[in-house]
Amino acid sequence: MTDLADWLDAWCAEVPGLARQADCFWTGRTGAEISYPESGHDTLAEIEAHSFWFTHRNAVIASIAARFPPQGPIFDIGGGNGFVSLGLAQAGLASIVVEPGAVGASNARARGLAVIQTAFQDLSVPAGSLPAAGLFDVLEHIEDDRGTLERLHDALRPDGKLYLTVPAHRWLWSQQDTHSGHFRRYRLPGLRALLEDTGFAVEFDSYFFSVLVPAVFAFRTLPSLFGRGAKTDPADQQSDHALPSGLSGRIVGALLERERRLISSGANRRFLGTSCLVAARRV
Repeated sequence: MTDLADWLDAWCAEVPGLARQADCFWTGRTGAEISYPESGHDTLAEIEAHSFWFTHRNAVIASIAARFPPQGPIFDIGGGNGFVSLGLAQAGLASIVVEPGAVGASNARARGLAVIQTAFQDLSVPAGSLPAAGLFDVLEHIEDDRGTLERLHDALRPDGKLYLTVPAHRWLWSQQDTHSGHFRRYRLPGLRALLEDTGFAVEFDSYFFSVLVPAVFAFRTLPSLFGRGAKTDPADQQSDHALPSGLSGRIVGALLERERRLISSGANRRFLGTSCLVAARRV
């Protein structure tokens, strides 16, 4: 952590408006509008560590970041409680949580992570200064996704890496997306085109969580079509993040592990999934 702290201090010293509060903790002004529920970080803090969904997403992200390694620390933009950054650290990959919310930033610090408490939109990032960036289920919360990717392109070093996860398929839209502050869901062809239009070369893209498509459609999309609202009760959300007991849970777990191994080997899943995964580089 000492090397990362020194690197972070040197980088932040070049960014106007940032102030050092403690080792590996800097703060800045946050004026950007954030499309994310206020209670989200507290709710997720109770769910993440025991959630098969967050655990699998972490494993997939770490696998693809190791396969297409960054040139330095990954800026985990909109990193929330730091659960992805914690997974990256456990995989031997340095990262820095960039999070505007006080609760999320505090939770990330409690996990021993480097944190910049501000919104990326409010940072005056020196051009070509970021080694790598991650937007892990963040881009769908930003109305101007193209503008955000253009800013990231300018901020990244030449050949700097960008890692993305986003929700997949407009036809899976539900009231849960609305409640979560999503503006859209993506398909791989459109996401690839958007990245290429904003100056990135896509090195890998795939759907994942393929096994969850029937469940998401049946228990979120269809009820939303008939006017049922999102699940907002914490107990319901915790239940959604637990694998079913017995044989069905073991089958889902085995299929998720098979998916992780396939993605780790570089195999693309081109058709179905509830999420998209991308590794790209600035050109």
